[in-house]
Amino acid sequence: MSGDERGSAGRNEGFDDLLDAIEAGEGYYLRCPDGHGSLPPRRVCPHCGARDLDERPLPESGTVATYTVVRVPTPQFDEDAPYATAVVDFGTVRLTGIVDADPEAVETGMTVGATLGESTTTGERLVRFVPR
Repeated sequence: MSGDERGSAGRNEGFDDLLDAIEAGEGYYLRCPDGHGSLPPRRVCPHCGARDLDERPLPESGTVATYTVVRVPTPQFDEDAPYATAVVDFGTVRLTGIVDADPEAVETGMTVGATLGESTTTGERLVRFVPR
């Protein structure tokens, strides 16, 4: 479902724009003149306060920096469990999402790519990582 199909009600412009871009295979991050990276919906660099941010392509792959296996989820993810939530390092930025793999196979240092998926429980869009 595209951003236009969802309408503007409940749309988080910066975050949903990022999800739309990842879904289209055009993920991006924001970079300030000093080279600090951050993810939308930032308007100011969280590291140095610069306001001149430009979009840079998100690398095609990153590495799992840390993860946790969720076996007893909140009700919002009840039908998704068990699953592994990971923080993935893409160089100057880190992104959090669900790993599309057997949770027992996920490990620190694993190479993954970012894609978009949805929660089995709610149908909400979320970032998913596919092993490479």
